[in-house]
Amino acid sequence: MVEDRKPAKLPVEGKRNILITSALPYVNNVPHLGNIIGCVLSADVFARYCRLRGYNVIYMCGTDEYGTATETKALEENCSPKEICDKYHAIHKEVYDWFNISFDKFGRTSSPEQTEACQSIFKKIFDNKWLSERTVEQLYCDTCERFLADRLVEGTCPTPGCEYDSARGDQCDKCGKLLNPTELKSPRCKVCKSSPRLRDTDHLFLELPLLKDKLEQYINKMSVDGSWSQNAIQITNAWLRNGLERRCITRDLKWGVPVPHEKYSNKVFYVWFDAPIGYISITACYTPDWEKWWKNPENVELFQFMGKDNVPFHTVIFPSTLLGTGENWTLMKTISVTEYLKYESGKFSKSNGIGVFGNDAKDTNIPVEVWRYYLLTNRPEVSDTDFTWPDLQAKLNSELLNNLGNFINRVLSFIAKPAGQGYNSIIPTVPDDVSGDSHDLTKKLADKVSAYLDQYIEAMEKVKLKQGLKIAMSISGEGNAYLQETAFWRLYKENQPLCALVMKTAAGIAYLLACLLEPFMPSFTLEVFKQLNLSVETHLSLYDDKDVDRVKRPWDILNAGHKIGTPKPLFRELKDEELEFYKNKFAGSQADRVVRAEAEAENVAEQLKKTKVSDGKGKKKASGKSSNETKNKAAAEQDITITRLDIRVGLIKKAEKHPDADTLYVEEIDVGEEQTRTVVSGLVKYIPVDEMQNRKVCVLCNLKPAAMRGIKSQAMVLAASNDDHTKVELVEPPSSARVGERITFPGHEGNPDELLNPKKKVWETLQVDLHSNEELVACYKNIPLTTSAGVCKVSSITCGSIR
Repeated sequence: MVEDRKPAKLPVEGKRNILITSALPYVNNVPHLGNIIGCVLSADVFARYCRLRGYNVIYMCGTDEYGTATETKALEENCSPKEICDKYHAIHKEVYDWFNISFDKFGRTSSPEQTEACQSIFKKIFDNKWLSERTVEQLYCDTCERFLADRLVEGTCPTPGCEYDSARGDQCDKCGKLLNPTELKSPRCKVCKSSPRLRDTDHLFLELPLLKDKLEQYINKMSVDGSWSQNAIQITNAWLRNGLERRCITRDLKWGVPVPHEKYSNKVFYVWFDAPIGYISITACYTPDWEKWWKNPENVELFQFMGKDNVPFHTVIFPSTLLGTGENWTLMKTISVTEYLKYESGKFSKSNGIGVFGNDAKDTNIPVEVWRYYLLTNRPEVSDTDFTWPDLQAKLNSELLNNLGNFINRVLSFIAKPAGQGYNSIIPTVPDDVSGDSHDLTKKLADKVSAYLDQYIEAMEKVKLKQGLKIAMSISGEGNAYLQETAFWRLYKENQPLCALVMKTAAGIAYLLACLLEPFMPSFTLEVFKQLNLSVETHLSLYDDKDVDRVKRPWDILNAGHKIGTPKPLFRELKDEELEFYKNKFAGSQADRVVRAEAEAENVAEQLKKTKVSDGKGKKKASGKSSNETKNKAAAEQDITITRLDIRVGLIKKAEKHPDADTLYVEEIDVGEEQTRTVVSGLVKYIPVDEMQNRKVCVLCNLKPAAMRGIKSQAMVLAASNDDHTKVELVEPPSSARVGERITFPGHEGNPDELLNPKKKVWETLQVDLHSNEELVACYKNIPLTTSAGVCKVSSITCGSIR
């Protein structure tokens, strides 16, 4: 997660001050791609756009940590709610960090600031008499000796035609209807499965009907001024049309913000009263002057991003709560709402483990800019959209690789060619008698780019993110057409002055694309600026009309004489065999994947049983193979393929310095066999001994054992080194990879040799093609070293040799 470490920003008089929030993700699970595009990623794109335009903007988010969902997860994992929150908050941070989400503050709702904000707001609406007390019947479990909160009750949905038998007490996941637990048919306790009974309990209610006039006045004005998305308007109007009802704001739970009232001191606030206040408390964690953002509606615009299931809590309940305090709060101006992203025509599900989750994306060999692009170009703004692997492949190979990447690489590679073939990496000088305004094709391109730029700004200002991305990509298409129409390679030989104009213009378009696409693919932009040899901080802006006008004349964007960096391809093709690998890997639920992984582990174990092992006396135990099998094996050795290497996930159980060699470690490594293997590695001067302990590594297990200073090494740990061998890093499998599983190479199948014959030079032949790529993924040629949990990586060495 990218979080701004600079001093806290405050609203500035005379500037456009924008406060952005995205729905706080529940902390009881790993976010899937639907969650990420639904709120966090969409808000990040808009925040980055606002910074690109020079607006004074902060982006607040954090994990929603209180409530029944957390208590339920804690019961499942047999730990405390706080331990659940600590665990999953760290997971969320890691996922958002990988996705390059640029929060100004990513906080938590279990903070003291949250308690203070909730209790303060409660006291004001209580004093203003917008709350009422009521005795209600609530389901009580005699077995668990507790009142059951909404999510601790399951049963059959009462909605005619639905009758889903696993509906929750607060909502049916099948039909989407909001429910009360007492409405469920055949209710049961989620914890013990027994049938609860009704029992009286007192609660506090927010009197929404009494606040209706204030709320409608706010909605009628702001939905127009803020150009609310149509789905947000429809959902909000449905609530108003059906008649507002008083809403309970307290719960019989222990994990939450305590109610500061003597009669209700044994209760906490209901999560949907508490969670939106988290935006305020997280801002209070960001700056003690938080009121300058949240109580300043004259100078601050509030933009909120969420999935459609969160709409009524942000357009009805949260603003009603703030209006009820009688204070001058910054109320939401614009709400951007997404429909659902579906997975292969089904539904993403955290509870059932269906779909691709944030940590799954991180463990693939697909770069983050591709994931961001695909999710944003498929952003479900108007209706549900499908995630499919073939569609991801098509968009990567066609739109990113063949359109965007191809254009920029053609331009910069030509400029980088030596004099006589290109411009020796120097942006060319255009003679005074050659003008972009007077060259038809260049002027035509500039006019199109100018129109697209205006459309891009208009779309992004209205938070039409998918449209903004499409417009930016259209400029890339125009750039490719321009290169073809001008035939720059022929101009270089026939008309050098005009070719200089064309290439200077095309390089300017490359710069412009890097600017416009930065909100969507920041890592792509960083790479383009690196290849252009430009500083992002100095150059990347569309702050004002002067900036915008400059980029409408693309031949004037980059200065003649500027030396560019080293061009290289920006995207890599996703091949069919990789696609099939990912489709199979993420098929079914996470439970299904575990079953498949266990079956694969059993197969590996069976193979290991057949492997010849030493009996401790230097003799080999028989493997039971016939002489024909031995001959076939010998014949197969003529073909040296990567599958002949037996590389496994290993766990270093112990590592210590070799007693007779200062540069060597002696490790005991578990590679899935009955006994650990002794391995000697020359890593002492590169990796501290404490970092070698209890660490998962990639182990080549079928090398011939060799004595190193008196200790026999029975395998080899794989590591990557830079060109001059001054830096060495271990090749690491994903943390969740199973110890002992064989590392595979998608598209290559076959069984490893029992023992590599050193005379055949199998390892030496294959090793030259083992390397770490630009994304730090360990590869054989361009195929990643892959486990059932994802690909293997190194920490920081790109293009390193692996041995």
